[in-house]
Parts: sequence; C-alpha cells; structure tokens
Amino acid sequence: MTKRPHPPLRPLWLCRRCGASWPCGSARLTLLREYAHDQVALIIYLGGLLYEATEQLHALNPREMPDAGQLFDRFLGWHRSRTSGPYPPANLTNGGGCRAEHVVNEVRSE
Repeated sequence: MTKRPHPPLRPLWLCRRCGASWPCGSARLTLLREYAHDQVALIIYLGGLLYEATEQLHALNPREMPDAGQLFDRFLGWHRSRTSGPYPPANLTNGGGCRAEHVVNEVRSE
C-alpha cells in the first residue's frame, strides 16, 4: 500500500487532512486508483473498515450512533454508484467536505 494523503482519524472516522467524514472525496479517489485492478479486494477492505468504524463510533457514543444506512453509503455505497454511473461519480466530494479535483485528473490520465 502507498501512503494515503487523506487517512482516517480513528476512532472519529474523520479525514486527518480535510476534516470531512472519511472516506472523503480524495480518499475515495485514491482507493479507486490503488484498487483499480482488484475491485473485489477494495469492497472487502471497505467492508472491514465499515465494521471497525461501527464498533469505534458506537464505543464513543452509543446513544448517538450514525444510521446503519448512512454508514453503509459512506463506506460502501459510493463504490456501488461508481460501477453503475459516470466515472468518477459525482458524490465523491462527500457532501461539501473535501474537493478532489486534483486526484480526478490523475485518475482520468491513467
């Protein structure tokens, strides 16, 4: 694995660089680039992170857990939308956090 420019801040699961919910737009694009030739491994990796994030977020505040559907969309749903729509998907900015235009250009050039 290469060093990721937008790693998660655990156990909060925010981006260490831009402060958006992780995976932020740049992290998503980096993951797509890293796993471009093994999408199954990417889904397995993201599923493991979803499990880890669920445990850690629950331990931090069991009364105010994010909705399960929201966590699924945050960790896995964006990848599903990528496979059925335009590339890169429009939702890579994660709702106003990190803008990932510099990485989009790198992905398109590969």
